[in-house]
Amino acid sequence: MNKEEHLRKWRLILGGDQNDGTEYALTPLDLEIDRTLEALYDNDRRGNLGPSSPNVNRWLGDIRTFFPSSVVKVMQQDALKRLNLTQMLFEKEMLENVEPDVHLVATLMTLSKVIPEKTKDTARQVVKKVVDELIKKLSHPMQQAVTGSLNRNIRNRRPRHNEINWNTTILKNLKHYQPDYKTIIPEIRIGYGRKRTALKDVVLCIDQSGSMGTSVVYSGIFGSVMASIPAIKTKMIVFDTAVADLTEDLTDPVELLFGVQLGGGTDIHAALKYCQSIITKPSDTVLVLITDLYEGGEEQKMRKKAEELVNAGVQVIVLLALNDEGAPSYDHNNAKYFANLGIPVFACTPDKFPDLMAASLTKQDLQQWAAKEDLILKK
Repeated sequence: MNKEEHLRKWRLILGGDQNDGTEYALTPLDLEIDRTLEALYDNDRRGNLGPSSPNVNRWLGDIRTFFPSSVVKVMQQDALKRLNLTQMLFEKEMLENVEPDVHLVATLMTLSKVIPEKTKDTARQVVKKVVDELIKKLSHPMQQAVTGSLNRNIRNRRPRHNEINWNTTILKNLKHYQPDYKTIIPEIRIGYGRKRTALKDVVLCIDQSGSMGTSVVYSGIFGSVMASIPAIKTKMIVFDTAVADLTEDLTDPVELLFGVQLGGGTDIHAALKYCQSIITKPSDTVLVLITDLYEGGEEQKMRKKAEELVNAGVQVIVLLALNDEGAPSYDHNNAKYFANLGIPVFACTPDKFPDLMAASLTKQDLQQWAAKEDLILKK
């Protein structure tokens, strides 16, 4: 970067006026960029970007013009937090101009009960766009990891035609290659078994308190993907002070996310009690509890219920967060208690979740897996 470009960037960062020591003269285009930054980050000029102002719509268009989408998403989040612009999401025209992302979906989920009717269709379109993008990105790794891990466990030597693992069968029969016919005689056939049988049960139990917003979004996406895999039976439970079973909505992730009401208190004990009531095969069930472990209900009962599930043979995993946002805030005492029960407790990024589920479904040592992936909980 040359000196002039260096000065330009510092001028845009400092914002001019008394803060500016660069004495750099901005071009007309840079002055427009400066104004968009000023509207959000200059405390003295917040009034120029009020929620009822037509400037908001123009500002949303400007930042999409001047900055890459990754920066636009950050600026939108800052606008929602710094300027309390949630009201802008109630306006159809403004909502059409925002850059869809996971955080925006979490905000819309929080506001879902109060969004005006005229805006709900647009809000759903925004959510659908994010959901479609995430499914496109996450679906294949999830299906590959889960079905691959289960298929390895049910390999058989007398498969039906539609159950043959062709890659493995070909490798096993390379010695039977016939040069004259340029083909392989598959004397040994290796298959996956009957894939339609539900071999494992997975229960996603998700804290829908406000701080868990992006974790809920990712959980809903993964839950929908897993629900499409015949080899596992997936249930999705969300909770605050009440418990809601959203399993029937797993086929429609947009509807599922709008069924979540972010905010409110937390009763983990009630959620675990409900999960216990729907588990029919404890030794073949993985219960993923996604929560920061701040219990608003009866803590001792929560701990006892967790112990009962473990003693029954359920593989319980606690994810303090399922997102890319770094180290979460969580209840350290409860985390330590769960860890002492042998329950793995850590935060997980979305890209690691498919491998986590594959490891858990094949009953690998998750403490070792998490340590290898550098996901182990730092105490």
